[in-house]
Amino acid sequence: MTRVSFPGSRGAYGESAARSFFNELITTMPAETFSGALRMAEDGESKYAVIPIENMLEGVVGQSYDLLLSTPLLVAGEVYHPIRHCLIGLGKIGQANTVYSHPQALEQCREFIESHGLRRMAASSTADSVKIVRDLNRVDTVCIASEAASEIYGVPVMFREISDHQRNYTRFFLMSKDMADPAKRNKTSLVVSVRDEPGALHDILVHFLEHGINITNMASRPRRTGTWEYNFFIDFEGHSRNGNVQEMISEIERRTDFLKLLGSYPAAPAP
Repeated sequence: MTRVSFPGSRGAYGESAARSFFNELITTMPAETFSGALRMAEDGESKYAVIPIENMLEGVVGQSYDLLLSTPLLVAGEVYHPIRHCLIGLGKIGQANTVYSHPQALEQCREFIESHGLRRMAASSTADSVKIVRDLNRVDTVCIASEAASEIYGVPVMFREISDHQRNYTRFFLMSKDMADPAKRNKTSLVVSVRDEPGALHDILVHFLEHGINITNMASRPRRTGTWEYNFFIDFEGHSRNGNVQEMISEIERRTDFLKLLGSYPAAPAP
């Protein structure tokens, strides 16, 4: 069976996203960290690694974007996975004063947390927060995670669907050593660093217009130089094996200080 690594413990949303992507029986392999999940695929322990890239409520997952710069893996697929947060704990809501979860989940449920006066505590993943509550065995400590994690670790669901907005999806990247073959609809992702001069970013983006290529997403992350310089991550329609896309990438590369092709992959339908 196909082996897929993911960050967090059993019941994490990344594990569910992997299963929904393949829609078949796979072997999922938990890793303690995002980098650990990628390293398993780099070393051949898994065929693929799944990492979250952006959430429709809270935006980009900065840690994942930063890791895209260093990993030799390529983006081989994407999936938009629904996030259905539950409040999980051993007591009643009136007894709770502390809530654990991944920082993104805590932000996505901010209204619920504040309305119940809960103190927020970060966990490495939503599933790991359930293990914390289970091991503490206290009625005043709850967590936010999936219903699947509740079932796996035997801690009851107190409330379902507690996100600030019920329409909540996270986009995950599937990472692999191999480039995905062209499909009917494709996306390509790359990262560029532009020169620190007026109009530098415009000079990059104008090539997309000239080649008739649609940008679907763009995000910036600071470069680790301490100079207020940024890397720009760009997703756009098309496959890097297409001649028009290849020509555009070559033109852009001549205008940048740094360019890395992150991968081309089948475009998933946005929710």
